[in-house]
Amino acid sequence: MGGDTHREGDGPPRRTLRPVPQRGRLVVLAGGRHRHSRVTPSGVRGQTGPMERTDRDRQRADDLWLAERLRATDHLDCLREEDFSRLDRDGHVYLDHTGAGLYPESLVRQHLEMLAGGVFGNPHSDNPTSRPASEMVEEAREAVLRFVGADPDTYECIFTPNATGAIRLVAEAFPFGADRPLVLSSDNHNSVNGIREHAHRAGAPVTYVPVLAPDLRLDQDRLLSALAGPPGLLALPAQSNYSGVQHPLPEVPDGWRVLWDAAAFAPTNPLHLDDRHVDFVSLSFYKVFGYPTGVGALIARRDALAELVRPWFAGGTIAIASVAAAGHRLVPGHAGFEDGTLDFLSLPAVRAGIEVMERIDINSVHDRVQVLTAWTLERMQDLRHANGSPLVQVLGPWEPVDRGATVAFVLVDPDGHELADRSVERMATTAGISLRTGCFCNPGAGETARDVSADDLRPFLAADTYEGRPVSLCEVDQVFRRHRDVGVSALRVSLGMSSNEADVRTWIDFLGGLLDRRADELDPPPPVPPPRPDGA
Repeated sequence: MGGDTHREGDGPPRRTLRPVPQRGRLVVLAGGRHRHSRVTPSGVRGQTGPMERTDRDRQRADDLWLAERLRATDHLDCLREEDFSRLDRDGHVYLDHTGAGLYPESLVRQHLEMLAGGVFGNPHSDNPTSRPASEMVEEAREAVLRFVGADPDTYECIFTPNATGAIRLVAEAFPFGADRPLVLSSDNHNSVNGIREHAHRAGAPVTYVPVLAPDLRLDQDRLLSALAGPPGLLALPAQSNYSGVQHPLPEVPDGWRVLWDAAAFAPTNPLHLDDRHVDFVSLSFYKVFGYPTGVGALIARRDALAELVRPWFAGGTIAIASVAAAGHRLVPGHAGFEDGTLDFLSLPAVRAGIEVMERIDINSVHDRVQVLTAWTLERMQDLRHANGSPLVQVLGPWEPVDRGATVAFVLVDPDGHELADRSVERMATTAGISLRTGCFCNPGAGETARDVSADDLRPFLAADTYEGRPVSLCEVDQVFRRHRDVGVSALRVSLGMSSNEADVRTWIDFLGGLLDRRADELDPPPPVPPPRPDGA
């Protein structure tokens, strides 16, 4: 976890953050260099002692470091002006990219022009309106495989409604059984957690591999132990949608299949599937470039796809079906998994979105958000009340090493009391800042980060209502805050393609306004809303 962050293929060396025990702050040197120096700012060498630099000098050095690193990706500032001008025009600071990416305006205009300029019918035919629709579907399929770096001779691209739909295809068709287990990381989106229901019904053993506080990284010893038995399916995220941790892909024993949920990873990182051993990869394109919102994909190795046994058939998936003979035969390959008519009018927007990402270069997006995240994390750790206690407690790693641009955290007042996350969210909303609260549809990471046990949660799972209200995360959070002065939910900010320096500076300024504010001085949280999904 420690050491330089630069690895082959990652671009230029990036800032390395180190916790320093003397003052608990992060020390950063330009180019990934680091040393133990109590208040040395980024890019400036200094020694502890009477000659240490002032906070103003350190901030100036940090600003120079940030400006230098951002200069390498300044074409993304042009993109912000040309395709995301609505953010600055309307006063938005968008820090919820893990919830949804934002669409470039040119992408929507291009798609509208395509729709207005042609006549397109259902692609399952060869008539004059169907043929161009079929061609656009296959062009989108080719673009997706190119985007994820997957050889079409090795991988299939199956279009789905979203990443959840991609995961469901694997979950319902994998040949689970007493000797084909399911192993999951406890850090997973609920769409991956739901696979366990299919495994349970098939009588398959289900094992969760825990993540370890405080960094919320996988317990590698437990992972190796879980993979020592009969081969089955391993399911884990490429990047946690809770903490931003990027979990390394293990070398699995022969016979194991790997499902890699890349929904939170793909928007700011190249996938290079030809260089990884993964069998199934799930994506949602609205997470990557914001539009369209109803299309995802399952990228599957052809040999792994051939092992899946579909529990049903539907229109669009069959080569032949008979009522009289009570039989059917699926179309081989991707078509046998694409139920019904594809959203064929949206797929050209997927291809156009991928072309946007190719023009701006996903590596540039990666490098930019890494720089902005490193700067933001350091500034968040710098925020201390007058009594020296920290305002921010990050749930996950402070260091930008093997982590993405998603940061979960809680805020604490000078007396150690948590600031209610929904109160903070309401204040952020007033300031034009979009962030997210909850457990982000990832209960396993949240339970570890917030020290919540199975015994704590069983009473809520066993009851339809609590104190007369339907049970949801909000009720659980309120009860926890009453009884132990800390909640179960958290705050999350995340960066993406359109993020810039002004966004993160506005965010740090907002947090600065909470210094020395006590929890009871904030407006109470808004009333608990009706039960709703705790998503994204």
